[in-house]
Amino acid sequence: MIAVTAQEMKLLDRRTIEEFHIPAGVLMENAGRRVVEEIENTQGPVKGKTVVVAAGKGNNGGDGLVAARYLHERSAHVFVFLIAPPEAMTGEARANLERFQKLSGRFHLLKEETLGDLTEALSHSDWVVDALFGTGLASPVQGLAAKVIAAINASGKPVMAVDLPSGIHTDTGQVMGIAVKAAVTVTFALPKRGLLLYPGSDYTGRLKIADIGIPEALIRRLPAAVQWMTPSEAADSLKRRPMNAHKGTFGHVLVIAGSVGKGGAAVMTSLAALRVGAGLVTLALPSGLEASLPDRPLEIMTLPLPQTADRSIGRAALEPLLKFAQDKTVAAIGPGLSTHPETVNVVHDLVTRLTIPMVIDADGLNALVGRLDLLKQARAPVVLTPHPGEMARLIGVRVPEIQADRLEVSADFVRRHPVTLVLKGAQTIIAARSGLLTINPTGNPGMATAGTGDVLTGMIAGLIAQGYEPDLAARLGVYLHGRAGDLAASEVGEVGFLAGDLIQRIPAVISKALGPA
Repeated sequence: MIAVTAQEMKLLDRRTIEEFHIPAGVLMENAGRRVVEEIENTQGPVKGKTVVVAAGKGNNGGDGLVAARYLHERSAHVFVFLIAPPEAMTGEARANLERFQKLSGRFHLLKEETLGDLTEALSHSDWVVDALFGTGLASPVQGLAAKVIAAINASGKPVMAVDLPSGIHTDTGQVMGIAVKAAVTVTFALPKRGLLLYPGSDYTGRLKIADIGIPEALIRRLPAAVQWMTPSEAADSLKRRPMNAHKGTFGHVLVIAGSVGKGGAAVMTSLAALRVGAGLVTLALPSGLEASLPDRPLEIMTLPLPQTADRSIGRAALEPLLKFAQDKTVAAIGPGLSTHPETVNVVHDLVTRLTIPMVIDADGLNALVGRLDLLKQARAPVVLTPHPGEMARLIGVRVPEIQADRLEVSADFVRRHPVTLVLKGAQTIIAARSGLLTINPTGNPGMATAGTGDVLTGMIAGLIAQGYEPDLAARLGVYLHGRAGDLAASEVGEVGFLAGDLIQRIPAVISKALGPA
């Protein structure tokens, strides 16, 4: 599903009005009605309920006023608070205020000295409709509006945000000074990027995408620059196994990982590749590490390699690795490797000499700091999976700069380097070599624990081994990884679940996505 910017949504609205002759008032009417329908879907009939509607002077406020009218008609007790006088409202927003008044609806004009009236109404409300600011917000919320948002948040009442929570930047998800914390957000036609990106996603609550009459033909004409991975898209992308399959059908993953004290990362990467469906996995590791591997599953084969004095992969391992990799399907490079100079040099040569796809993570990424030029010499597709700290080191900036606009950082990186990029974190971004960006919706804070990144590396490599193109393997791998994490969190809680708990649930989430045979 396409995730849109404020400008793209504005274009959709204009084309709907001009090309399909659907009046702006009809779109606003549909939007307000959808908000009320979602309130009733969430908590039942509104008759007798008390609802506070906080409305701005623009189209978002107009949507809120339509909702106020429908609430009034359905016998709810409606308190409308405006942050701008009626004479400042124009077009359909003003028209819908007048329609509300004709039904004997009353409004309160908010001023500094009347904020107490809002606080009092909020204390008795069952729901709050936030219709202060929509996609047009471009500067930080200040003054009276900021105090109104603070009062709404302080009330503790459930909030239904209209299109997006007021104070969230439509395109980046950044908080513009202060923002409404919604329980539910009803957004129209398509998800706005800011609803899907952290921290905006943390203010959105449950997201409902409502049809307000934007023609599908117009939506199809939008460039699919940024997409949101949906369950149906993930399910449609997964392949069913042929009846005559054998282990060779699903590829052979070569995991190049591990050093003294970090054997667990190597094992988790290998096991995740098997759990996601790879036919065979060989773990290439320092020779002195093999005997001490923690609980290595018997299904994982090993390739002991020459090692350094520090028991990391040594320079003499390069040629054996290249020879062994010749008939393998994909290589996963980096978990627990160490940054020993010899090991770093091996990674450099692997990037430029391997002829099979590579998934590079952890110390594999650290080896590329200052040597991103090597990516242009790669002879096979490369997938990089940095977390924000690794990404900051790779491109020489601070982490806050990465987090301020994760989409643009990801897009810029793949414009400069011929790779698929997985920028991990809340709402992981997958930047394809084609330039397509995908925002991943799955995952939870419980996944902020040791080893989950190693699991993702193995999953993406395992999908590539089964024949998925690297771009799709990255998208699917991230989605399924998050789904497995969500399942683990639902069963054991977010606090204290382990990467191993996630690995165990990979087959279940794949089975559920595929559905009945």
